[in-house]
Amino acid sequence: MAIIVVCLVLGTAGLFVIVRWGATTVVAPSTLGTSGRPSAGEVISRYLWWVTVAAVAGLGAGLYAGVGGRLVMRLLAETSPAARGRITEADEVVGVISLDGTLALIVFAGIQFGLLSVIVYLLIRRWLPAGFLGGFTFGLVLLIVGSTFAEPLRPDNVDFAIVGPGWLSALAFGLLVVTFGMLVAALAGGFSRSLRPLAVPLRSNARGVIAGYWPLLLLVVIFPLGVLAVVVGLLVVLGSQLLHTTEFWRSPRLLLVGRVLLAAVTLASLPRFVNAVSTILAA
Repeated sequence: MAIIVVCLVLGTAGLFVIVRWGATTVVAPSTLGTSGRPSAGEVISRYLWWVTVAAVAGLGAGLYAGVGGRLVMRLLAETSPAARGRITEADEVVGVISLDGTLALIVFAGIQFGLLSVIVYLLIRRWLPAGFLGGFTFGLVLLIVGSTFAEPLRPDNVDFAIVGPGWLSALAFGLLVVTFGMLVAALAGGFSRSLRPLAVPLRSNARGVIAGYWPLLLLVVIFPLGVLAVVVGLLVVLGSQLLHTTEFWRSPRLLLVGRVLLAAVTLASLPRFVNAVSTILAA
């Protein structure tokens, strides 16, 4: 019972963040260089800023996805009394809420999905509408394009034949994915406005800024994530020295191409999504 209460509190906190920051857009730090191409140090400072925003948004939204998934599973267990005691695809017992299972769901599913999703969001955010509609649109894209390939609406998941009803499974998990996307946008937007740009090289009057970059410590603890961040950082620095990347990402032509591409990918994924939901409803 205590686990469910904690999940409810954390899930409610996520919804509060959506209401509080859902209409907030990401505000990136201004270019540090006065003119011309930025130096490698300036590029690194901006990269660290983006990594910190991504870490906070990804971990926060990932935690919400994990606890939200646990709450949906509990709901479906309550609506499927005949399934009590049966073993799920993840080797969990229906109706049993364990701490180990909840932590595994948060770490290995929620947080991984959160970090991947926030990277996608930061890359395509300019192609989305402004305000609440942007986060809602991102959540819909995640639902239609991604939810049927992995989780939570993968049609070949045998759990949909164990718990149900199918309409409640599809509705609950669908709402979870959409609000998850909205939370990614809200956290990225809200935190970006509170995080001051990191000065490179560091000066004495800039040391107080470093405290806001505490999420970078996770790169030391999570070894694969740290290696990935270093590799991507090197590529970013190299690309900044070879290309005018800022002008490229802000060009009106790329904006139009990106929106058309995003719409095309979503529409192309729609038949698979409809088929997956139909399969779950018929389970």
